[in-house]
Amino acid sequence: MKILEVDKTQPFVNNHNIDARRIYDYNRAQIIHMTLHPGESLKSHSTPVDVAFYTLEGSGLVEIGGKTAQVNSGACIESPKNIPHRLINTTNKPFKFLVIKMPQ
Repeated sequence: MKILEVDKTQPFVNNHNIDARRIYDYNRAQIIHMTLHPGESLKSHSTPVDVAFYTLEGSGLVEIGGKTAQVNSGACIESPKNIPHRLINTTNKPFKFLVIKMPQ
């Protein structure tokens, strides 16, 4: 059994310059815990694999393929591979979510 506590996992350097922590990283899937502080956002980008975002705390905007929606905690958002996407914190509280990558 392997147990990882997010708060005890070190953030890694990423292109978005945000708090990102790998909590699961194996051949079939990767899960990254991300925190967007007020005013922060992911840079618009695409990935070569399908991605799902699961929102844990707070709220913000999600942009996928030119469409924008407000999301709150408990939402699961699908983002197909090769489609530009980003999440944005438009509030004054942290916006925490999981990024789940599923390589083929």
